[in-house]
Amino acid sequence: MNVLYLISGILVLALVIVDLLWTTIWVDGGGGPLSRRLGKGFWYTLRKISSDNSKILRLAGPMILSLTLIIWILLLWIGWTLVFSADVESILLSQNKNPITTVAERIYFVGFTLFTLGIGDYIPKRGFWQIVTTFATGTGMLFITLSVSYVVSVVSGVVQKRAFAKSITGLGNDWVTIVKNSWNGQDLHNIDLFMKDISSQLIVLTQQHKAYPILHYYHSQDKEQSSSVALALFDEVLTVYEFGVKDENKPNQVWIKEGRSSVTDYLDTLHAVFFKPAPSSPPPLDIKPLREEGLPVKSTQEFNIALSNLVTRREQLLGLVEQDAWDWPQDNKTNSRAE
Repeated sequence: MNVLYLISGILVLALVIVDLLWTTIWVDGGGGPLSRRLGKGFWYTLRKISSDNSKILRLAGPMILSLTLIIWILLLWIGWTLVFSADVESILLSQNKNPITTVAERIYFVGFTLFTLGIGDYIPKRGFWQIVTTFATGTGMLFITLSVSYVVSVVSGVVQKRAFAKSITGLGNDWVTIVKNSWNGQDLHNIDLFMKDISSQLIVLTQQHKAYPILHYYHSQDKEQSSSVALALFDEVLTVYEFGVKDENKPNQVWIKEGRSSVTDYLDTLHAVFFKPAPSSPPPLDIKPLREEGLPVKSTQEFNIALSNLVTRREQLLGLVEQDAWDWPQDNKTNSRAE
């Protein structure tokens, strides 16, 4: 028996099985070592060669998902082929029981074993290699089952991301418009249920990003469906509600607090693996347009003092937006910087 082939095959199998299980069923895992590096490397490469063109970046998520599945298949295939190559008599011809002699035949045997095709051209040697073949078939079934469920979950997460973004941008493409739309002439309580719903959506989305890090790389061609832009917009609105509006006219402060908390959790989750804070702050908020519309806002000086305590938070939001290849929502642009 060739020990080198056997050990090499076991190591390859261990790597791919750990990565597969880590990525597909560990909710807090942040992706396996292979899939995580593949996603990050592919995203940075595609951004560089596309100059942040949204029409090209929208392909990143599907391509990373496809490449991940292909790499898992190939490594499983290679690993089991190495294992069966450790013994020249591990695989026999079904007709005359003579051992096969070529690498292509071993690859063929491992392929139909992994995908459980049931082809009887070749059979494993009785005893130990029959047990090994059973394990190989089991890993193939495991891969197929987990991969299908993984793809379905990722697609569901992408839909959730875009629905979340559209819920926010549907009220307006800038924070001034959203705040003005929530004013009923007396207070801002029109926005209470909306904030509650958005916070709930964001909590779910945060957990999906933890479970399926590949969601980071699903880029929308439409800025209004970008979750990073929508998140920044939502947080700016919350900032105005919390620090810019007079206390007696504020929306429900419970939902403001829950909204801030859900944004913080989302930022903490993605900051660990996807983005770094921007080196500078986004443009400052100016509540003068709200005052001109007759909304009960605090003095500019009081608001700016509160805003000065949010520099780090706003730099994180800007870093997230830029890493997703978009401009800060206050710019009121509807196209990516590359278009």
